[in-house]
Amino acid sequence: MADYNTIRAGRVGAGAVHIDEGLKAHMNKVYGLMSVGLAVTGLVAYFVGSNDALLASIFGTPLKWVVMFAPLAVVFAFGAMIGKMSAATAQMVFFGFAALMGLSISYIFAVYTGVSIAQTFLITAIAFAGLSLYGYTTKRDLSAMGAFLVMGLIGLIVASIVNIFLASSAMAFAISVIGVLIFAGLTAFDTQRIKNDYIEHAQMGDADWLAKSAILGALTLYLDFLNLFMFLLQFLGNRE
Repeated sequence: MADYNTIRAGRVGAGAVHIDEGLKAHMNKVYGLMSVGLAVTGLVAYFVGSNDALLASIFGTPLKWVVMFAPLAVVFAFGAMIGKMSAATAQMVFFGFAALMGLSISYIFAVYTGVSIAQTFLITAIAFAGLSLYGYTTKRDLSAMGAFLVMGLIGLIVASIVNIFLASSAMAFAISVIGVLIFAGLTAFDTQRIKNDYIEHAQMGDADWLAKSAILGALTLYLDFLNLFMFLLQFLGNRE
């Protein structure tokens, strides 16, 4: 992976300033889209989670399996098809995915107290900000740990699916611990990757790529944040 300082060192004067300003605008767009996505998820989750009848109609029926697995299918399809979409369409799909995620996690409002959910969200936001800042500012190349984290993520997904049927509390605890560590690492790694990808492509002037890249970056960090929150909630959340 190309390093920001290495690439920047080859450009001086107006070129370097242009990259710095463009990178700032790009990252602001990434974080802005991610924040809107999280807000959509939160609003949908709260609306559904606060309606007992609606919750029962979803999670008390086989429909819950569709709700649980649909986001996973959508995110893989989105990643495969975004190259054929316009930036505007990709952004709408991202927000639609965020709403679907809100539906899939709405049960937390029936399981945990509102105060503990708010507290865990605040802790997650602070941790995410610190980890993302580290990934953005560090001069250390984090790409070496990327393959390890992706392998761990695949194993985590498989283990989580298996434990849906086993319902083992010990396995759930282990999954939560490993999940927090993996998504903490991914937050720093993905932030650095988004930054370096922009630097590599900035001089090409591909506006369509840059717009879609910002959406993909927002989706990546959105998933890092949301998963970190969900795993921390299993530790810190007080049950109703």
